Amino acid sequence: MAKKIKVRKIGNSLGIILPKEFMDELRVEEGDSLYCTGGKKEIKLTADNPGFADDLAVFKALNKRYRNALGELAK
Repeated sequence: MAKKIKVRKIGNSLGIILPKEFMDELRVEEGDSLYCTGGKKEIKLTADNPGFADDLAVFKALNKRYRNALGELAK
């Protein structure tokens, strides 16, 4: 879905207002965080943290290795 959105002055910054359809598609509401990635001519907004999968893989490796110690710490 492509939609033209105007860039507006908000205080000393520039910003955009996202249409309700986009917010519904991302399943976000006021106060939620969005993650922005991209390059020179393109950005991508996601509701999911793009680095979360990598962090989860590290946790799973450490969780297996230190299962007993983590179990003791959880008591």
